[in-house]
Amino acid sequence: MTVQQQARLTLAAIAREAGVSAPTVSKVINGRHDVSVETRAKVLAVLARTGYKSPLQQRRTLADKPAVEVAVDSLDSAYNIAVLNGVMECAVESDIEVLLNLTGIQGASPVNPEQRAQRIVDEGRCGMIVVTSAFGDAPLDAFHRRGIPVVVIDPLNPPSEEVVSIGSTDWAGGKDATTHLLGLGHRRIAYLGGPDNVECNQARLHGYLAALRSHGVSVEDNYIISGPFQTDHGARGLDALLQLDPPPTAIFAGNDTVALGVLAEARRRNIRIPEDLSVVGFDGTSKAEESVPSLTSVAQPLQEIGRAALRTVLRQLRGEVPDSRRVELATHLVVRESTAAPR
Repeated sequence: MTVQQQARLTLAAIAREAGVSAPTVSKVINGRHDVSVETRAKVLAVLARTGYKSPLQQRRTLADKPAVEVAVDSLDSAYNIAVLNGVMECAVESDIEVLLNLTGIQGASPVNPEQRAQRIVDEGRCGMIVVTSAFGDAPLDAFHRRGIPVVVIDPLNPPSEEVVSIGSTDWAGGKDATTHLLGLGHRRIAYLGGPDNVECNQARLHGYLAALRSHGVSVEDNYIISGPFQTDHGARGLDALLQLDPPPTAIFAGNDTVALGVLAEARRRNIRIPEDLSVVGFDGTSKAEESVPSLTSVAQPLQEIGRAALRTVLRQLRGEVPDSRRVELATHLVVRESTAAPR
């Protein structure tokens, strides 16, 4: 579209094409809620077909480097940092600019999903990578309606079928962790997992259960404790498990953060790891390697997940259809110092 054509492409022209009023078009562009779903869809379709750009979009020049926004809870997490490293490596190779949206420091955002999606369009973002639970279905749907390629990394729950998600083989990882402990001779193995309603936690739990059953080991309900993926859950979980009769000789934690909470509480109680208790984590973050003792953990290919997310966004920008809406990369067990045969 030429500059002259773009200049003639006014809100009034869009309104005529969509069969609505110019104020209605303005409301859609600005993410206002007081527009019906059908009308919004009709206007967005015309905007996409005509290539209309808002004044803010027009100020961006062809020399601007393509930019992808990454939404992440915080930079305190070793998991997030590893994923971001992968995104940045791929961005350098592809000459893409990466902009961070730190959702954890914003609190309750006054911006509604439609306004957030339109802001991303206006500011020239060509795609989104979501590494946070702060974005539910409503923002993702708003992104999709505006044709913004979105990839969600390890979502708490499956997103809509239009959105690509990338994670790892959680079930296989849970089975490998538990099989490792069984191979050492443990039979009283507990699972300190994440929230019950989180998909990756369910997959890791089912892998744990499958390993126990395949070895003829009965499943003890009181050996399975759910909670947040936080260090405090590891400490509280260990306290609860030690009160059982008999207590477990090994713990498979749903992620490294929970496992590190177990190690810290064990140290406080003078419980020796791995002589008195074996512990396995999940994620394979740098903190697992640096802990004392170093943590046996199921390693996710976190940097490769970040690279795959950006590559997937770029493929969608080129008009390519993803082979699958759900991509899982293989995990592998890294055995370190926190596991040994039971006494």
